[in-house]
Amino acid sequence: MRLRNSLTRKEEEFRPLRPGEVRMYHCGPTVYSRPHIGNYRAYMLADLLRRAFEYTGHAVEQVMNITDVGHLTVDDVADARGEDKLEEAAKRRNLDPYQIAREVEGWFHDDLRTLRFLPAHRYPRATEHVPEMIALIERLVRKGHAYVVNGNVYFSVRTFPNYGALSRNTLEQLEAGARVEVRDEKRDPLDFALWKRDEKHVMQWPSPWGPGFPGWHIECSAMSMKYLGETFDIHTGGPDNVFPHHECEIAQSESVTGKPFVRVWMHCAFLEIGGKKMAKREGALVTIPELLERGYAGADIRFALISAHYRTPIQFGFDSLDAAKAARARLRNFVEFEMADRPDGAKRPEAAAAIAKARTEFRAAIEDDLNTSAALAAVHELVTAINRIGVARADARDAVDVLRDFDRVLGVLDAPAPPPILDAEIERRIADRDAARKARDFARADAIRDELLARGVELVDTPGGSRWRKR
Repeated sequence: MRLRNSLTRKEEEFRPLRPGEVRMYHCGPTVYSRPHIGNYRAYMLADLLRRAFEYTGHAVEQVMNITDVGHLTVDDVADARGEDKLEEAAKRRNLDPYQIAREVEGWFHDDLRTLRFLPAHRYPRATEHVPEMIALIERLVRKGHAYVVNGNVYFSVRTFPNYGALSRNTLEQLEAGARVEVRDEKRDPLDFALWKRDEKHVMQWPSPWGPGFPGWHIECSAMSMKYLGETFDIHTGGPDNVFPHHECEIAQSESVTGKPFVRVWMHCAFLEIGGKKMAKREGALVTIPELLERGYAGADIRFALISAHYRTPIQFGFDSLDAAKAARARLRNFVEFEMADRPDGAKRPEAAAAIAKARTEFRAAIEDDLNTSAALAAVHELVTAINRIGVARADARDAVDVLRDFDRVLGVLDAPAPPPILDAEIERRIADRDAARKARDFARADAIRDELLARGVELVDTPGGSRWRKR
């Protein structure tokens, strides 16, 4: 597989640190308000990577953090002064910050399921890893990369000569710009906070420097290294994560370990609306529930998000969602109806050739820096070829099988419908359940009832025995 590395600005052949195993970390949500569809562009990159590596036979360890403390009001500035977004939301809604964090985190997982994301192996919360952050900060202080002033701890940027390599920001450019905050207590205005002291902040932890809370950047370094090691394979995020967040992660992590922090950095392009990125501060955003209310299925939204290459900006609009919905409907119709009731007949060599060609082109597209637009083109070409050939049942089954195999990456097809349940089979399973109840094997009896219910048959126990009805 070849992947574009944001650090080198090149497509590179990917070779995992441990053969056959890929360890990935993804910047997850800041849980102060419901994520919008633009946020899911970055999370979709993470999901596509997971699916692509598993499709090509790799084992994957995937970690996505939950930022529930330490994220400032202005997050495109290396060390902005501002109220924590979660605390700001808590005051506005007159709730405890933890209540808001858990509520929004629940919405986030609901949205992931709606969009058919494979669940990450871990979703560490920042608030549950403060001891690891403190330990990391202590090591930075001991090594001379950080210093303490009035209970605040700052990273000394000039102790890390490669600062700016990811974002292509030189120290001189940063000094001349407005991407840092000047504070008198800093040794250098470029330095950013690792630990903060603020008596008004609700979420506080004890530390060697007094009560306070962590800065945003230190969280991901602590959690990623805890679960994936001091050097791991891939770190992803949105384009707005490049600077300052990922730049600061690299500086503090490599200053502690003396090792490369991440081998491949990957960033998606924005999902745009009206020519601008979709963002809360712009006030132009759309959530997943709002799209569901408009009649789009989660898989339709997913189809729209993967239709363009992850590094190509997507212009959000209902026209594009309608097009994705229609394209997915055509694919579903082919799989579930057109190929479902084909007549018997001999296999045709041109069908086998079309399927083999699709397999080759689909895999080549996925291995070419996750080129989903080319992968979907291979799918469309296969459907067109099979329809043109006019295949019989065996070739139809092979075509559906390969499309379902591709869907391990795409995630847009519905699961096959269970075969219809026959009346005689129902009666037999009811007899099995009655026998289990008579033997006082209630666990088995309940399992049979649940099995039938899942297949659309509801049992009703009456004095005269069990009765059933189809739902």
